[in-house]
Amino acid sequence: MSARKVVIAKAGGYGQLRIENLNQVSPGAGEVVVATQAIGVNYADCVIRMGLYSSAKEYVGWPITPGFEFSGTVESVGAGVEDLAPGDRVFGVTRFGGYATHVTVPRHQLFALPSKLTMEQAAGFPAVFLTAYFALFELAHPRPGATVLVHSAAGGVGSALLQLGRIAGCRMVGVVGGTHKVEAARALGAEVVIDKSREDLWKAAKAAAPEGYDVVLDANGPSTLRESYRHLGSPGKLVIYGFHSMLPRKGGRPNYAKLAWDWLRTPRFDPLTLTNDNTSVLAFNLSYLFERRSVLEESLARLLTWVEEGQVVSPQVTTFPLDAVAEAHRALESGTTVGKLVLVP
Repeated sequence: MSARKVVIAKAGGYGQLRIENLNQVSPGAGEVVVATQAIGVNYADCVIRMGLYSSAKEYVGWPITPGFEFSGTVESVGAGVEDLAPGDRVFGVTRFGGYATHVTVPRHQLFALPSKLTMEQAAGFPAVFLTAYFALFELAHPRPGATVLVHSAAGGVGSALLQLGRIAGCRMVGVVGGTHKVEAARALGAEVVIDKSREDLWKAAKAAAPEGYDVVLDANGPSTLRESYRHLGSPGKLVIYGFHSMLPRKGGRPNYAKLAWDWLRTPRFDPLTLTNDNTSVLAFNLSYLFERRSVLEESLARLLTWVEEGQVVSPQVTTFPLDAVAEAHRALESGTTVGKLVLVP
């Protein structure tokens, strides 16, 4: 089968996701070409397609092939790469370009496939677990016994956060958007699960932590940020890693009037108020961290140790053929999925 990739020529809806032939190149010094067997789908990919992802504009522009994570077999290696050979089973990360049958990356962005993960599970592992790891261990640093609130707790990052929080000895409170997600969140380590489709989110959050939360992890944006901050304890940390509520749940195109309104109602955090409240607001974008080799290697080394020990399990995986990439985006944007979506070339 010919080499192929997904290309987005310009910002827009699902129709902008086109399959094109991929001209393969030989790996440069220190690089590896991987024939992909599975490719992780992330909400950031949808944001890229809509033309709203800053680092995509900064690093690539149009046209762009989205995709941050993949698994497969080594096809060829460049000069200086001596610890991998064609046929080796690997998974890795890439700053864009992952939606393709072949991906070329620097050697340090690849890792041996763990015995406990399938190709599909491994392809959906790095982005969510690195996001969760960075949020919890690099930024929040919760102490054992801390009470932590996780929004979207049954999704990819949310389910990773629940597991890592449990390893850190925290009391985890998870928020889910539907009753069908409650058991998934509980199984992954949530001591309390708030089903906001059936109960008042903030009344339940207050009941679960009357003194406030040591850490709140929020990728929703303006729909919850203000209240997330108000429910912090003293001291407390709000960690922000996305703005999902600003974007559409169907149709695939941003509503610019809604975006403007949401931007206006996004809370601005004043340093004097933060100091007086004894709170912190922290935020990050994982795509800016891929070149931080030490962070990447240390984080994944600890995560993979936990995988091998059975302390961390990969999210539930739903697969889509590469040709059905638009269906995968539509499903992810709907907010009804559990775990990770993966493209299979």
